[in-house]
Amino acid sequence: MKIEPLTGARLGDLLDDVAQLRIAIFRDWPYLYDGDVAYERRYLQVYEDSPRAIVLGAFDGDWLVGAATGTPMSEHADDFADAFAQSDMDIANTFYCGESVLLPRYRGRGIGHRFFDGREAFARMGGFSHICFASVVRPQDHPLRPKDYRPLDGFWERRGYERMPGVIARFPWKDVDQPGETVKPLQFWSRAL
Repeated sequence: MKIEPLTGARLGDLLDDVAQLRIAIFRDWPYLYDGDVAYERRYLQVYEDSPRAIVLGAFDGDWLVGAATGTPMSEHADDFADAFAQSDMDIANTFYCGESVLLPRYRGRGIGHRFFDGREAFARMGGFSHICFASVVRPQDHPLRPKDYRPLDGFWERRGYERMPGVIARFPWKDVDQPGETVKPLQFWSRAL
């Protein structure tokens, strides 16, 4: 397994693969996302366009099996302005971890830690004082919640991340079992760098 930053033409060549990974991984609990490649490609374009963004790829040989993204929070200010309105966190000094997606058979090998290590190091080199991410909040009694589901809260807490009380974004997407989009809450977590 190798993990490497994806930039320039290499990233451009792999954006569709990253889009497919996002669709496949986020289709499962807790996101239940019913996505499409065209939307994903547009969403991921910011990572190709921004010199202050990072995409890390996890490869098994030449096969992309996972990816993690990050960009300055200021590049997402419009999306998250309401969520951060009540926070004392300075968005200009905060780096945002977009997603970590990894095929299930590669989990439990430390790749998630390497994804966070890489983004945290990148954020420090960029002069950011804080780093954050958001996770979807689903009801405990949701009918599609797997009985054996284990949330990642412990993993994030061991890495020093804490929930940001009251800092919750709301985004719509179509769930796999729904006819149209519904709005979901996304809880922010952060830590100082």
